[in-house]
Amino acid sequence: MKRGLLMPTAAVRNVTDISMELIRKLDIDAILLDVDNTLAPPTSHIAYEGVYEWIAMLKENHIAVVICSNNYKKRVKPFSDSVGLDCVSMSLKPFPFGFNRAKKKLKEKPQSVLVVGDQIYTDVLGANLAGMKSVLLVPRDEEHGLTIGIRRKLEVNVRKKIKIMGE
Repeated sequence: MKRGLLMPTAAVRNVTDISMELIRKLDIDAILLDVDNTLAPPTSHIAYEGVYEWIAMLKENHIAVVICSNNYKKRVKPFSDSVGLDCVSMSLKPFPFGFNRAKKKLKEKPQSVLVVGDQIYTDVLGANLAGMKSVLLVPRDEEHGLTIGIRRKLEVNVRKKIKIMGE
């Protein structure tokens, strides 16, 4: 069944709700992770509870992981270093540039890559345009700024159509 460009492959509340069972079911070998509202609160260099353990579980199961963020290197690199991951900053999601840069680091086919993030118009749309799968998260913290405010308002009706797993 064909999904619309704004529909994720799956949706969960938090990144740590993505189980190895779901990863295997989706036939995933690699994951691209957003930072803000995915791994940590916006602008924070401290990950949400359980994130370090979740990343360790991925590594133990030989899942390649790269952070792929629209944020600046000065935000993304220190955070990616703190969680022990490679990163692509200024990825320009939803355009394919950053996804392609990250995919080269992963050396995986697009259909085996999972994009995880909290935004429909960057993470989900970008994943779909790049031929990748996606998991949409529920934003945990409020972000300030004109563009994020506009995107969040545009997301409301789309999010009403998305069922969060486990709810």
